[in-house]
Amino acid sequence: MDVAFTKLPRGRRTHSVVRRADGVRWSVDGGVAGPGLPHDLVHLVVERAIGEQRGFWGSVAAGVVFGSMTHLEGRRPPHGGEKSTVLLRERRGGLQAAELLADLVEHVAAQKMTSTEQVRAAARTHLRPEQRAQVDPARILEAAEALRDMESRWARLAEGEELTVQWPDPARRRRGRRRHI
Repeated sequence: MDVAFTKLPRGRRTHSVVRRADGVRWSVDGGVAGPGLPHDLVHLVVERAIGEQRGFWGSVAAGVVFGSMTHLEGRRPPHGGEKSTVLLRERRGGLQAAELLADLVEHVAAQKMTSTEQVRAAARTHLRPEQRAQVDPARILEAAEALRDMESRWARLAEGEELTVQWPDPARRRRGRRRHI
């Protein structure tokens, strides 16, 4: 799945354009442009770096259609609405966890943390108790580095330029890879 983000002036309504593996294209409302990365791009970078499939972008790739999405083109899959409803219900906890995880990684990146001890301390204030036990500090540090790299790429874009980021196709993911958040 490809997701294109266009850099817009501060205060403008933003969106991303998604082309899923099934060929359907969607526009995703991204809120109001600010000085940094769009919030949805933060989620894409963090969820992709950590391998989180139950967050926002893994859910979109799986077929969830959120209220913030507008169909642009392509044939929608049969019974897509029903599938979306079921997937959304199944992933609700993952979506909430991914939001907290993105906040944690943003904090780790902004504070330029480098040690697993610092990440564990930050996790105590950013994550729910049940999430803390599953956190792999090394993966959080890798995600923070990926986020800083994306911030640099975004900063080099001129207004109106586009950045396309790929979300890995679940079928192409390496077998046996464990999911750590």
